[in-house]
Amino acid sequence: MTKVAPEQVKATRIAGGKRMLSVWDGIDRDKAYDIDSAVNLIKERAKAKFDETVEISMNLGVDPKHADQMVRGVCMLPNGSGRTARVAVFARGAKADEAKAAGADVVGAEELVEEVQKGNINFDRCIATPDMMGLVGRLGKVLGPRGLMPNPRVGTVTMDVAAAVSGAKGGAVEFRVEKAGIIHGGVGKASFGTDALVENIRAFVDAVVKAKPTGAKGTYVKKVSISSTMGPGVKVDVGTVMPAATPA
Repeated sequence: MTKVAPEQVKATRIAGGKRMLSVWDGIDRDKAYDIDSAVNLIKERAKAKFDETVEISMNLGVDPKHADQMVRGVCMLPNGSGRTARVAVFARGAKADEAKAAGADVVGAEELVEEVQKGNINFDRCIATPDMMGLVGRLGKVLGPRGLMPNPRVGTVTMDVAAAVSGAKGGAVEFRVEKAGIIHGGVGKASFGTDALVENIRAFVDAVVKAKPTGAKGTYVKKVSISSTMGPGVKVDVGTVMPAATPA
C-alpha cells in the first residue's frame, strides 16, 4: 500500500474544509427557503466534476413500525430522473417478448432466478408478471434488502410489462419510509433547469402525500430539505411544495 505523507493528508483536509465552507456560504441553516430559492441555491453549489443528483428528504409524522403507518409508493417524475435505469423483467413467452421490445435490459424466468441467486444482480429496477411471483418469491432475501423486490403496490408486479418498463426507464422513482420516518428520493440532476426540478419535487411530494397511511395522525409532512450529491442540505418551506401550492 502506498503511504500518504502527513502534509498531503493535512492539505486534503484543509481543501475539503474550504470546499464545505464555500458551499455553505450564503445559506442560512436555520431558514426554510421557498422551493424556487432552495433549488437555485443547490444548483449554484453543485460544482462536482459530474452531474450531481438532486435529492429530497422528507420527515414524516409516522412510525413505520406500525403496519398502518407504512408509507410506500412510486412517483413518475414529469421531467425524468436524468438517470437511465437498468431494468430486469421476470416473464415468459409473449410477455417476455413484450418486455424486450419495451427496452428491458434483462429478461428471463427460471434462468434469471438462478443468476440472481448466484449474486448476479445487474439491474436497478425489477418487474415481474403475477404468474412469476411464485418463483420470484424465493428471491426475497436477496432482492428485498436492496429494495428491488417486485410489489403490486408500486406497479412492479403487472401484466402490462411494457408500460412498467417504459416508466422505469422514463423517470419512475420508488419511495419507502425508513425506520426514523424519513423518505429519501432522487428528483433529477443539477443540470436540470430550476422549473424542471421544482416540478419534479412537487410531483414527488404529491405522491408521498397521496400515499398517506390511515394510521398517520397529526402533521404528516413535518420537514422537507433538498441537497445535491456533494452539496449542502437546504431546508424548504413545506407550504411551497405541498400539492395545494402547485400552480393550477
